[in-house]
Amino acid sequence: MKDYAPQYVKNVVLLGHGGDGKTILTESMLFAAKCIDRMGRIEDGTTTSDFDPEEIKRRISISMTVEPIEWRDCKINILDTPGYFDFVGEVCEALHVADSAVLVISAKTGVQVGTEKAWELAQKHGLPVLIFVNKMDEENANFEKVVDRINQVLTPKAIPIQYPIMENGKFIGFVDVISKRAYRYEDNTAKEIEVPSGLSDKIEEIRNALIEDSVENDENLMEKYFAGEEISEDEIYRGLSEGIKQRSVFPILCGCAAKNLGVRELLDSICKLLPAADTKQYKAKDTKNGSELNIKVDKNQPVCAFVFKTVADPFVGRISYLKVISGVLKPEMTLFNTMSEKPEKISQIYIIRGKKQIPVSELVAGDIGVVTKLQSTLTNSTLCEQSRPIMLEEIDFPRPWLMLAIEPKTKGDEEKISNGLHRLMEEDLTFRIEKNNETGQNIIYGIGEMHIDVIVSKLKNKFGVSVVLSDPKVPYRETIRKKVKSEGKYKKQTGGHGQYGHVFIEFEPSPEEDLVFEEKIFGGAVPKQYIPAVEKGLRECIKKGVLAGYPVMNLKATLVDGSYHPVDSSELAFKVATSLAFKKGLAQANPVLLEPIMNVKVVVPQDYTGDIMGDLNRRRGRVLGMQPLDNHLEEILAEVPLAEMFKYATDLRSMTQGRGYFSMEFARYEEVPSHIAQKVIEAAKASMQEEEEE
Repeated sequence: MKDYAPQYVKNVVLLGHGGDGKTILTESMLFAAKCIDRMGRIEDGTTTSDFDPEEIKRRISISMTVEPIEWRDCKINILDTPGYFDFVGEVCEALHVADSAVLVISAKTGVQVGTEKAWELAQKHGLPVLIFVNKMDEENANFEKVVDRINQVLTPKAIPIQYPIMENGKFIGFVDVISKRAYRYEDNTAKEIEVPSGLSDKIEEIRNALIEDSVENDENLMEKYFAGEEISEDEIYRGLSEGIKQRSVFPILCGCAAKNLGVRELLDSICKLLPAADTKQYKAKDTKNGSELNIKVDKNQPVCAFVFKTVADPFVGRISYLKVISGVLKPEMTLFNTMSEKPEKISQIYIIRGKKQIPVSELVAGDIGVVTKLQSTLTNSTLCEQSRPIMLEEIDFPRPWLMLAIEPKTKGDEEKISNGLHRLMEEDLTFRIEKNNETGQNIIYGIGEMHIDVIVSKLKNKFGVSVVLSDPKVPYRETIRKKVKSEGKYKKQTGGHGQYGHVFIEFEPSPEEDLVFEEKIFGGAVPKQYIPAVEKGLRECIKKGVLAGYPVMNLKATLVDGSYHPVDSSELAFKVATSLAFKKGLAQANPVLLEPIMNVKVVVPQDYTGDIMGDLNRRRGRVLGMQPLDNHLEEILAEVPLAEMFKYATDLRSMTQGRGYFSMEFARYEEVPSHIAQKVIEAAKASMQEEEEE
């Protein structure tokens, strides 16, 4: 593959609902461009994009792949992305380096939740979009209905530049609206025919609307149009291309990727209409002085590349996908990583097609490739020349909220699981793991159940470790509701030196979360050298409360009296006496169980607000308020116990068909209702008994 200047490179991300045909469209494009001899099938696990064992097993895309092809005078880097929202991180990576998008929609099922989400992401990144209505050959395919839904749900600015020809309910060809030429498919080749008489008026109507959309973006064309002059095909394309770039028009094409119908025409439209890599600028920060910069895609500037994806391969090591933003990247270069602040030597450079790595002598600005074995470079790293140290804007990944506890199936595999999880975290920034020191559990966070299931599967297949998942333990607390005075006396005589410690301690509720300790000893009833032992004993005691063994908070303890023995008293004896006073006193002080309460923000379409608020109430939540957002969305603010939120990510997706999302943060601790507290206490005591028996 030859080198292409930035103005001839097109980085195009394929977006859409899962199952609408992005991977088969990619396969069909590769076949049309003669990059592969025959088209693979998802059912057989033979597609170029879906080569990972997990993808073959599940028959869905899990990872984003780059598939470079040459078409006409362009190089097109096709970024095939997963449609299932569990793998949205892969979509975010592709969107960050794409210059434009093709939104794939099934002619049978039309605009679905995944379509809406893909459209929103393309909008967020300001990408020009072509729309490809796929699966026109399927029964009940309805192009007009899909176009109507696109205009109603996504944008009123979408307009067909192709119109399907149907014969006895079958898709047999199309009319090119701009040229007013009709084509019939024969042996996967489009042969020109007369425009069917029944479509002439329809095509004329669409063409007139298309011309109006085209001239809006060019003053000269607009003057010509209003003067009643004919607008040529080239002029329509020129105006349309500008309109696409400005996101004021979104052309719709049609076809059937599985049968390679309409794919060549789609590739032609990508080359003619979508902007090239040199039209984009990237936000960056000068790491020397902190000033904001806009970096143009220009091969004549110093080298700068952005790492947008990392693959942790157990055999090859780290594979870094990067886009060259400026300059020309060559082997043997040493670049500076502004994230790790370390130099990195570039060895061999590859372009990648599926799992096949193709060595290249250089990578020009605007192009995408991979390098291997970089030592300190991860996703979101900027590699640049030391003379121009900059940091490019990072990818904005969604935060995962589905929480599960993870532990190895086999004892002794703890290090194995830790290494595997951290390697997987390098390649997936929507997955994270943290150790809860209080409960002793490792908690993994994922976007959804399938996301976590894939991680577990990769742990087994890539790193040879099996795991068990369970609901996380809630970090409950205990406190008291009334003031008591308690005595603790420890006396032990076994011959020789004995043990003697005696204390009176007042326990009472405190506004401070941490233990507040005071002493009011008069006349040396407890010598000063033993008072620190009393406080130390209390601090050890509050780690396990008397109700269910949870840490105690909001407690004030005042040492008011006691006694000692000049020979037998010791620090240990006073610590034991303190422990006795603690257990006895807290049991009498109306102890209660507390649970963490979370501040929760839920964003859903307005139609779902009633269901969501009802569900939050069922979770013992308190709805605090609502506020309207753009795009008919509503933000619901609530306080909900953490115990009710572990599976909320899955439940919210189910209730809103994937349209809702949420975030939460810790607010405070509150008393657990008595009927729930009783169950928690019983379960905790049973667990402690099991541990003692073991």
